[in-house]
Amino acid sequence: MKTRKLLGTFLVALIGGLIAVFIYAKIVPKEEKIITANVRQPINFANLPSGMDPGILNFVQAAQKSVEAVVHVKTQSTRQSYNPILEFFYGDGIRESHPVVGFGSGVIISEDGYIATNNHVVENSEKVYVTLNDKREFEAKVVGTDPSTDLALLKVKEEGLQFIPWGDSDALQVGEWVLAVGNPFNLTSTVTAGIVSAKGKNIGIIQDQYRMESFIQTDAAVNRGNSGGALVDIRGNLVGINTAIISPSGGYAGISFAVPVSIVQKVVKDIIEYGVVQRAILGVSIQEVTADLAKEKELDKLEGVYIAEVRDDGAAKAAGIVAGDIILSVNGVEVNSPGELQEQISRHRPNDRVTVVIKRKGKTKQFEVTLRNLQGKTSFVSAANFDTILGARFENLDAREKSKLGVKYGVRVAELKAGKLRAEGVKEGFIITQVNNKPVYTVDDLDTIIKGTSGGVYIEGIYPNGVIQYYAFGLK
Repeated sequence: MKTRKLLGTFLVALIGGLIAVFIYAKIVPKEEKIITANVRQPINFANLPSGMDPGILNFVQAAQKSVEAVVHVKTQSTRQSYNPILEFFYGDGIRESHPVVGFGSGVIISEDGYIATNNHVVENSEKVYVTLNDKREFEAKVVGTDPSTDLALLKVKEEGLQFIPWGDSDALQVGEWVLAVGNPFNLTSTVTAGIVSAKGKNIGIIQDQYRMESFIQTDAAVNRGNSGGALVDIRGNLVGINTAIISPSGGYAGISFAVPVSIVQKVVKDIIEYGVVQRAILGVSIQEVTADLAKEKELDKLEGVYIAEVRDDGAAKAAGIVAGDIILSVNGVEVNSPGELQEQISRHRPNDRVTVVIKRKGKTKQFEVTLRNLQGKTSFVSAANFDTILGARFENLDAREKSKLGVKYGVRVAELKAGKLRAEGVKEGFIITQVNNKPVYTVDDLDTIIKGTSGGVYIEGIYPNGVIQYYAFGLK
């Protein structure tokens, strides 16, 4: 009897203990296992170039290939401004000269000293100097400029330079890593990383009337001084020339833009071979196909690029394309924005044939188009040295001068030498407002118009005293 009691007590205690353990396990949380941050976990990255360490995203190799080939660009120029006190005592036309120093970046693209940069970096400069990453400095010659793409080509007398090889901006994909290499705020050899945010962007920053914008948009940090620097892919190949930022403060705000290397190569090659860019055009005015435009024009789909107008002497009209057509592709490459269309056409020269597919009233048609130059011809333009031929040095007008003269645009004849203008009786101080009925906003505009002219030149302008004058002469 006593044994039975002891056994019962033991069983009750055992069951109670099991219940207690069960309740404790349910109520009390388990101790978490902590993994320290310095424990390396195996990580595999997709889409890395062959030959690179797959264990890390290696920007080092791309930076090392690029930094020695990106130069610091310094420009010197002279600006003139009005001094109101001198003007009060001595009358109109009294100006003071001020030295101006500018800074930017450039990319060595060949071992014999050719350097690509932005036109706005060297625009109106009197002297240009480049400093290499190893601190060697050279005076550079401006071989040529192209305001339409905001590109310029420099040359230094040196051999055996390290350069960045051409990449493929066509193969560049949105989301792909890129590096921006340049000299922001005069800080030399600076490298920043980001991804491609978008392609084919037209932001309206280039002021040239024939502007060609199809920017690569990235979030790599770009600031003042980066202009003209390199945008390279993860392999260290050049895919663009850093050109602009959008910022309410003037500093980096998360968006930067670069001219794609497909355009850079064409501009550089033309300048070296011909002294001037051989620009081919379709001869159309275009618009992006938006929801509002589709509704207005009763379009069945948001695609392609809408043709608002066709030039009478243009390539498109000669091929049979009309206003209201929608361009879907060029040489098999789809285009869905003005920037994409411009980029495809910009790769060609006058007299090149391209296949253009359009949509007209819901049906697709294909046209073989022979491209023309800005003057509506299929011939190449010559690299006329406009300031030598005209025999003058020119200056842009500031806002105050335009307001005083009552003009919206124009460039001043600052100095006359032997040449066409002096022979026709032009005097210093004359403001050229139009050439061949085309407005002249800047010195670069005058350069572009003269270089694209093969026959006669008709100039309209105004003198500081308000007298309007016209001059006409031949270039040959």
